[in-house]
Amino acid sequence: MHEGEEDHIHLDEDAVAYVGERVDLTSVGVDIGSSTSHLVFSKLVLERQGKRLSSRYAVTQREIINRSPIIFTPYTSSGQIDAPALGLFIAESYGGAGLGPEDVDGGAVIMTGEAALRENARAVVDLFSRESGKFVCATAGPNLESLLAAHGSGAAELSLGSEEPLLNVDIGGGTTKFAVCHHGEVSETAAIHLGARLIAWDQEDRIVRLEEAGRRHIRVAGLALPSRGARVSGEMLDRLADYMGRYIVAIIRGARPDGQEGFWITPALRSKDPFKRIVFSGGVAEYTYGHETREFGDLGPRLAAAVRRHAEAASLELLEPREAIRATCIGASQYTVQLSGDTIFLTDPAPLPLRSVPVVAVAGISEPSAKQIAHAVRQAMSRLDLGDDGDQRFALALKWTYGADYKSLRELCTGIVEALPGTKDGRPLLLVMDADIAGIIGALLQQEFQVQGSIVCIDQVQLREFDYIDIGRVLPAQNVVPVVVKSLVFH
Repeated sequence: MHEGEEDHIHLDEDAVAYVGERVDLTSVGVDIGSSTSHLVFSKLVLERQGKRLSSRYAVTQREIINRSPIIFTPYTSSGQIDAPALGLFIAESYGGAGLGPEDVDGGAVIMTGEAALRENARAVVDLFSRESGKFVCATAGPNLESLLAAHGSGAAELSLGSEEPLLNVDIGGGTTKFAVCHHGEVSETAAIHLGARLIAWDQEDRIVRLEEAGRRHIRVAGLALPSRGARVSGEMLDRLADYMGRYIVAIIRGARPDGQEGFWITPALRSKDPFKRIVFSGGVAEYTYGHETREFGDLGPRLAAAVRRHAEAASLELLEPREAIRATCIGASQYTVQLSGDTIFLTDPAPLPLRSVPVVAVAGISEPSAKQIAHAVRQAMSRLDLGDDGDQRFALALKWTYGADYKSLRELCTGIVEALPGTKDGRPLLLVMDADIAGIIGALLQQEFQVQGSIVCIDQVQLREFDYIDIGRVLPAQNVVPVVVKSLVFH
């Protein structure tokens, strides 16, 4: 890695961040879902967009070099994820790609759906982080999964250049996620308990899986409730799939079917206007667009046919996704190197370096008022399924265009503390600003707002949603910190 005269900086004893003009990376995305799991291997080319060290690297080329087989996520008889079986599949996928762990520079492990709720889900995700230190690891709740699906399917990008919003509908095994896309951004997300594997059967048509949400849909559809092990008829499955298809399309059209309230995992979509342009993603979308014809003992083919039938009857415009079942399988991580400004604020440098800290990007601040700032912070955290005062570490990233006057900055600090009350009781606070105000903000929070926990406040670093950051130790000669930004890549 030290060939030639490439410049580099050390984040700590084990990490080197190269800052040459071009960086070539091999990356892997791992999606562990409630129904299926799979990997995608990619080659990335990143080029520095300017001559200064603080300029960002951008992905200029991305090539998918291998897609693993898709397997049903393995579970033990106790209902936990079968980590050894999953590990064997991942090892075989690496072998199929002709790669070893030492050949991969980075990647993302995303655990979604019901899999993220299993007792040992965190341990499975942490396994990757411990083994390599290269991976961004996250368990995705319904809102984050909706965001990932909308970007991974290409729906967010397809919404550019049109005043009409576009709706991404990701239909998986246990849930259906909705994401409203407008001008390239996701403005709203929601999810319901509806999916193709809420009921599943074996080769003899005997039920081997019937989730509680599946039972409720069967009852609401007016069908007789079968028992586990009973044979199911094609007529019953057709009627259930037709009901589910009508249900999804009714939501798309702004209606609220009877009995729907109890199926929302998140608050219901606020938009009551019908959507006209739709992108379907998720496993069911493979059937919707004719990419898959095989049956796997679930409602996938029937539900896809029903959704398409009712969508066409409603004259909806169905746009082709870039990815369907792999929409939430993040293919790579984009590495960029920046330096902070020289007005950083640290109550204690001991927490540094930090690795793979998720970024909560705050948007929608139209005026420097504490009330609006607090609301924007809470909204940003909600989008990533973070509680208002949970114990998960994150970096709060703010774009600030209101200057450095005392009144405005005090409103900013008030809003942050209101949204994150745990900071008053000792919870660490990591702030990343794009404007040159870190020193002032840190001092205000510590001295006037009596924030008891450690404060790390850096500035002149640009972050966005889906970024994860590594922050190195302070470079004393310049009083700056190196920052490696790892961004989930969707296109």
